[in-house]
Amino acid sequence: MAAPVVPSSFQIYNSYVEDPKWQIKFTIIWCSGLALAVAVSVPSLILGLRHERSLKGIAGISEINGYQPAHFDGKEPPPTRQRRPRLVGAWNALISPTYWSPPKLGLNLGQIIVLSAYLAAVLVCIIKDAPLISNPNRAGFLALAQFPVVFLFATKNSILSLLLGPGNGYEKLNFMHRMAGRAMFLGGCIHGSLWIRNHLQYGLAILGPQKETSGVASLALLCIIVLTSLRPVRRLFYECFFAVHVLTYVAFFVTICYHTLYASPWIFPPLAFYGADVLLRLFRYRIKDATLTAQDAHMTLIRVHNCDDGWLSGQHVRLRVFFSNRVFESHPFTILSASPSHSCLSSPGLLLAARSDGDWTRALNNYTRQQQERLQINEKSSGDSGAFVQVMLDGPYGGSSVDLGLYESVFLVAGGSGVTFTLGLLDDIVGRCVKLGRSQEERTRRIEFTWFIGSFGQIEWFAPMLIDIATAASNSTIDLHISIFVTCLCVPEAVPDIPNSIVTLSRPSIQNILKDFISVPSSSEKEDSIETRCEDSQKLMGLGGGVAVCASGPESLTRDAQNAVARLGLTMGMDVGGIALHTELFTL
Repeated sequence: MAAPVVPSSFQIYNSYVEDPKWQIKFTIIWCSGLALAVAVSVPSLILGLRHERSLKGIAGISEINGYQPAHFDGKEPPPTRQRRPRLVGAWNALISPTYWSPPKLGLNLGQIIVLSAYLAAVLVCIIKDAPLISNPNRAGFLALAQFPVVFLFATKNSILSLLLGPGNGYEKLNFMHRMAGRAMFLGGCIHGSLWIRNHLQYGLAILGPQKETSGVASLALLCIIVLTSLRPVRRLFYECFFAVHVLTYVAFFVTICYHTLYASPWIFPPLAFYGADVLLRLFRYRIKDATLTAQDAHMTLIRVHNCDDGWLSGQHVRLRVFFSNRVFESHPFTILSASPSHSCLSSPGLLLAARSDGDWTRALNNYTRQQQERLQINEKSSGDSGAFVQVMLDGPYGGSSVDLGLYESVFLVAGGSGVTFTLGLLDDIVGRCVKLGRSQEERTRRIEFTWFIGSFGQIEWFAPMLIDIATAASNSTIDLHISIFVTCLCVPEAVPDIPNSIVTLSRPSIQNILKDFISVPSSSEKEDSIETRCEDSQKLMGLGGGVAVCASGPESLTRDAQNAVARLGLTMGMDVGGIALHTELFTL
């Protein structure tokens, strides 16, 4: 005779049996979403592997002695197809609304949807069939389940950056790290506050017993981690934030393991992710000689010697300069040049630019100018002299998710020092088409390079590089046009003579510039008559070879670029063969 079964309505809820099941369910949910994202990225990953972009720089910056730059072999671009595959244009038009970005949030619609789905999954797993008032353990269990997500999306050398294809570095994934951390904080607050309520209701001690004391300590540490991670704190006191973040998490690991035995299994994945990150960094560190050159009081150029390969244009490195007493600080800087094998610059190499915005960059600029003045006095020379230092490189990381060579039209827009990103892309795509002779069947024909700056003096920062690139493109099949917009109300000054460029005192809308760009065919396709040119300017570009848009700079500029592509992608995306977008905004 079978044992009697107690009706479910009379059974006591056993959280130590039921709640771990919801941890597993939640893990299956986010792993499934991640697998879907990786599956969608497979074509991009395969294309990146085929063009040797996906694995570029995985072993760090390299030195190739005696490299021989390639030369233009006169190869014309591949014959223009009347249409790219309609599936490509349809896909770009379909995802274009996800680029839309509301003000102040720093997120686009696609990211907002992902975060909303993640938060909904967390809340459902916390609330579903859980007696939270009498037993809030479920929220604590779900807080523990956030550990793998927090560290998977935080480490700089994450397997996700490789699986999601080029251009998806840690800085692009960090928004998920922040959300998982806040979800952990939410679960911890629900768990802790309800337990404190129950202890007060029944007259039980909140502090004293190990479980209660370690629980309160864990919640306090988690509050410190979250509050010191808010954007204003990160921007104003980054060094303090970083130190507190690392040390507090170590303490949190210890206290949470004292609080519950169920925490230990969830600690191991973060330790594995972090250990792999540290190990890969050790293989990617490079100590090099470098020359510092102060352009003025606001910009310092850094030329790192004996670096010939191992990076893609648009990638960045974390730089540590051994000067004064600032040897323990490292900061991210975008590489503003292509590899010497195909760079258009007269003096190719690994070039970085540091604008004097913070304490470290101002100290670097002051040190450089002092050294330059000392060298000029000692050598009695009026020529430019550089300060020689040693630097440590960590990287490269990030890069562009859009391969410009796959698109016939390229629109690059930057604001201020964000031009380091687009300048590197410009050097790369012109070099691939001119110096390498379109060896990978690059289709690029038209390039619009747009730069918004606050004063005429900023043009001098990168004028020699722009002149080198524009000169290389002038006698090729590339139709390059450079537009520089000075946004200040200042007196016009003398500007360098950059081929095929225009400098104006205005601040036009990015949407209008982009719309004009994709609406006007290249100069080689226009008729000689004025009437035909006027008619063509009103017609949509009929090549259908696709448009690549890359934007870099302050948040307001990248948001305008995202919103412009979101609007035009729906109305014109199919006609031009799709509009692809990559934005670069490195914020704390």
